[in-house]
Amino acid sequence: MQVAQHLPHRTVLLDDAVAALAIAGERAQGIYLDGTFGRGGHSRLILSQLGPNGRLIAFDKDPQAIAVAQEIQDPRFEIVHRSFASLQEELAARQITRVEGILFDLGISSPQVDEAARGFSFRADGPLDMRMDTTRGLSAAQWLAQATQESIEKVIRNYGEERFAFQIAKAIVASRAIEPISSTRQLAQIVARTVKTREKGKDPATRTFQAIRIFINQELEDLETGLSSAFSSLQEYGRLVVISFHSLEDRIVKQFLASKAKVEQPDRRLPLRADQLPQPEMRLLSRMMPSDAEVEENPRSRSAVMRVAERLPSKGQTGGLQ
Repeated sequence: MQVAQHLPHRTVLLDDAVAALAIAGERAQGIYLDGTFGRGGHSRLILSQLGPNGRLIAFDKDPQAIAVAQEIQDPRFEIVHRSFASLQEELAARQITRVEGILFDLGISSPQVDEAARGFSFRADGPLDMRMDTTRGLSAAQWLAQATQESIEKVIRNYGEERFAFQIAKAIVASRAIEPISSTRQLAQIVARTVKTREKGKDPATRTFQAIRIFINQELEDLETGLSSAFSSLQEYGRLVVISFHSLEDRIVKQFLASKAKVEQPDRRLPLRADQLPQPEMRLLSRMMPSDAEVEENPRSRSAVMRVAERLPSKGQTGGLQ
């Protein structure tokens, strides 16, 4: 496989995200997961803080990210060419039962957006691919060629929160009857002809491209599975750090963490001792957004939201590094 040139990429909330993992003291000898290696900004900083017996396992679906990760020559580091949704299975294969911290930096990286051949962006013409893992699954072009109008409309509405989803889906089906929709420019032009009004400064195709990308890569399904697996894999006081970039992702993260931090209050009339009362499974630690200075330096960070939570002890769970 030919590796593309490394494109400029600024890791969003780099220092804050790694600091939130609280890698210090005995915890520096623990096991950490970077669920989204990308171009390795978070992974490299985590490795710089790990002790000699620490360990970092990173995941990514993108073959180009895997190629970059393989350049890291550190015995404490391992890269896995799979989605973070498979983390529990991968940990079990390594006989790891608990980890100290897990980081998810969601969405797509700048190199993926900027490389026209990947098909993620409407700003430069390229093949309509949109797959994070180009070695498997249907491309966006293949899916649009066979999906029903109803299915296309549902994806664009649900994943893009696009109010013109019906009109766009209808236009796509009409256009593909004339010629295959195989390039990003074709799709962007179809949407532009259909959507006559849009928020100032936002391209008409933004929501449609986001929706199709999320669907093609099963991003929200992977996120739901990954959050559940991450919680199960954290040891007591282990940290979960998640950076999201749009409302659909952040809503899933927020609701998941809230469900773990909340407990149903029992009937006060029941004669329960303090140790019999239900306890929360996680503690919410912080919610953070990039500073004005970071947004000015890296405009793509402006929509980022980072949430941090800590797993609390539960009955039958013991601490200690695994």
